[in-house]
Amino acid sequence: MIRPIRIAAAVAGSYNPCIGPSTATFDTEPLSAGQMLSRLEAIVGCYPGYVSLSEAGELQGYAYAHPWKEKAAYRYTLETTIYLAPRFVGQGVGRALLSHLVDGCRREGYRSLIACITQSNVASETLHRKVGFRPVSRFVQVGTKFGRWIDVADYQLLLVE
Repeated sequence: MIRPIRIAAAVAGSYNPCIGPSTATFDTEPLSAGQMLSRLEAIVGCYPGYVSLSEAGELQGYAYAHPWKEKAAYRYTLETTIYLAPRFVGQGVGRALLSHLVDGCRREGYRSLIACITQSNVASETLHRKVGFRPVSRFVQVGTKFGRWIDVADYQLLLVE
């Protein structure tokens, strides 16, 4: 069940497990519900964002879009963010959420979506490719985590022909 995102502590609960063991995010410490609230306040209600809930109401994951760059000329391009609770990875939740987000962005008149994906996040690269994103750039050694330098690739999806 996919619904518009609402600010809740459960969103931090879905994000925090991705911090410690993976390079899916460059955060290195778990976020409190208050910190996650601060991040989402400026986004929720202004840009498309969705949560996926199980039939029992458990948060499976979330996806939202936010400004890619701050300058007005970029206003029709958004960056996407998606995180899944670890136990729901590989069950189609990510694809459903990301597809829903793409459709929401398209309905609201955005032209382009950018996904910034860290190297070695093969699951995210695969997911984005399945939804139609294509790699457009790679930045070498722009972040560090676990004592190593990490590349980041940008994937893009044009929403209009």
